[in-house]
Amino acid sequence: MPLLDLPLEQLREYSPEVREPDDFDEFWSTTIAEARTFSAPVDARRVEAGMSLVDTFDVTFPGFDGEAIKGWLNVPAGPLRGAIIEYNGYGGGRGLPHERLRWAAAGFAHFFMDNRGQGSSWGSGGETPDRGVVSASVPGVMTRGVLDRDTYYFRRLYTDAVRAVDAVRSLDIVDPSLVALVGSSQGGGLAIAVSALVGDVVASMPSVPFLSHFERSVSMAMSDPYSEIVRYLSVHRGQEERVFETLSYFDAVNFARRATVPALFASALMDPVCLPSTVFAAANAWQGPMTMEVYPYNEHEGGGEHHWVTQERWIRTYLPEVDQR
Repeated sequence: MPLLDLPLEQLREYSPEVREPDDFDEFWSTTIAEARTFSAPVDARRVEAGMSLVDTFDVTFPGFDGEAIKGWLNVPAGPLRGAIIEYNGYGGGRGLPHERLRWAAAGFAHFFMDNRGQGSSWGSGGETPDRGVVSASVPGVMTRGVLDRDTYYFRRLYTDAVRAVDAVRSLDIVDPSLVALVGSSQGGGLAIAVSALVGDVVASMPSVPFLSHFERSVSMAMSDPYSEIVRYLSVHRGQEERVFETLSYFDAVNFARRATVPALFASALMDPVCLPSTVFAAANAWQGPMTMEVYPYNEHEGGGEHHWVTQERWIRTYLPEVDQR
């Protein structure tokens, strides 16, 4: 895969004008406030998952509209450094609890959120349905309800991601002041949004984030998921303005402009899914301390397992070993 985008020196300065609605903050403050009126208790049930050094909890918490969202919580037997909330990539679900043990092995309580209505494209499956409004759309979720900000799929998913933080903080085993976020691709976009919407997490680690700089991403799309929007617009001619107006409420760049926590980003310069310019657009808009790791010869996998080593070393500064149990 050749270099597809701007040279690195231009990427480091890339700060595009991105459409931002006048009522962006009002829309999101109202959405989150409404979601928090649903007071169903967080259900965290310890389950036998075949791991003697990790305690596993099957967690159900109220997300958008109070709907039940699933997740796995893995807690190490030894001292806790704090909690890591991880958001998944596009099409994936929470899978099985033994699949993601590295954060727990490193001493962190690790919560992995299910993606509503996803979980059937790869991996080991998901368990959370999406009961939201479904209109004419391209297969996938990128265009589900896309003609209206209130019915758009990602309003529900972003709200679920915020409520995941609320849920983890409510658990006795977690110090609510020691919570950080991580995610890659769609998970990276969610980590950016939640960093702005919650505001007081300790740190955020978005890798090759999706859901950023929509107009450039769609206009240069070479593959799904952004190509879902291309196909939608190729059929629904004349809906471009309405679609991009909705997407502006969900653009990671607009959330990054409101995020002040320390962040560790990652971008891959040969990424054909989340172009480097769209990643740097969010990173360069970030209002808090920001570090960018660049992987010149990688595609959408970014730094892969090598980058996790960088993440684990970086987050130790913000989540030192302090056993709160």
